[in-house]
Amino acid sequence: MSPRINLIGALFATVLVVFAMSIFTVDQRQFALVFQLGEVKQVITEPGMSFKIPMIQNVRYFEKRIITLDNAEPERFITSEKKNVLVDSYIKWRIVDPKLYYISVGGDESRAKTRLNQTVNAGLREEFGKRTVHDVVSGERDRIMEQMREKADTDARKIGVQIVDVRLKRVELPTEVSEAVYRRMEAERKRVANELRSEGSAEAEKIRADADRQREVIIADAYRDAQKIKGEGDAKASAIYAQAFGQNPEFYAFYRSLEAYRGSFKNKNDVLVVEPNSDFFKYMKSIGRGNDKGK
Repeated sequence: MSPRINLIGALFATVLVVFAMSIFTVDQRQFALVFQLGEVKQVITEPGMSFKIPMIQNVRYFEKRIITLDNAEPERFITSEKKNVLVDSYIKWRIVDPKLYYISVGGDESRAKTRLNQTVNAGLREEFGKRTVHDVVSGERDRIMEQMREKADTDARKIGVQIVDVRLKRVELPTEVSEAVYRRMEAERKRVANELRSEGSAEAEKIRADADRQREVIIADAYRDAQKIKGEGDAKASAIYAQAFGQNPEFYAFYRSLEAYRGSFKNKNDVLVVEPNSDFFKYMKSIGRGNDKGK
C-alpha cells in the first residue's frame, strides 16, 4: 500500500477515536457534569447523547432518583418529660442541583448522607424536647414529621439536595423504661377495673333492690285485688243464698241445722253436752217422732 493511503487510514482511525472520545450518553436516571481542568463547564439534566472535548474535558454522573437514608440503629432522644425514647427513622432525598451538590460535598454521597443525618437528628432532638412521650408516639407524630421535613429541606437546599420525606418508623421507650411504664399501666388498668366492678356491684344491688320492691308491690296489689274479688264473690254468693233461702225459710233453717250437726259430729269421739229440750235438737226430735209414727 502506498504511504498516502496509509496516512489517510491513520487519519481516519484517529478521527474515529477522537469522535468516540467526544461522545457520551446521559441516562434518564442520571445527571451529568462536564469538567474542564477541574472546573464545572456544563450541567446536563436531560437524557440523551452529548459531546465533550476529548482529553481536556471529563464527565461525572450523579443519581437523579430518590435515595433512601435509613439508619441501622435507632437514635436516642429526650422528651420534655426528661424521658428517653428510641426513634427509628428514615429520610428520602434526591439531588436537584448537581453543580451545587458537587461544590458542597464533592459529589460524595456518604458525605451528603452524613450532613442530612446530622440535620435531621438535630431537628428531631429539638422537636422531641418540646413534647411528651404521648405526643411523639401518637398525638403529634404526623406534625413532627412534616415540620422536620420542612426544616431539613431548607438546610439541604444549601448543598443542592431536596428532602422528599422524613418518616418515623418506630418510637418506643428503652427496655428499662418500658418495664416501669408497663407496670404503671397495669396498675392503672387494675384500678379502673376495680372501680368498674364496684360500680357494677352497686348497680346490681340497686337493680335487685328495685326488683324486690316491685315484686312486693305486685304481690300486694295482686293480694288486694284477689281479696277484693273474693269479697265481691262472697257478697254475691250471700245475696244468691239469701234470695234462694228467702223463698223457703223453713228449708233454710233445716239446712243450717244440718250444717251445724255436720260440724259438731265430724268424728265418732266428739261429745256435745246440751239440754235435751234445746232447740239444737229440734229436727232430730222431729225425725225421731216421724220414725215412731211409721212404726
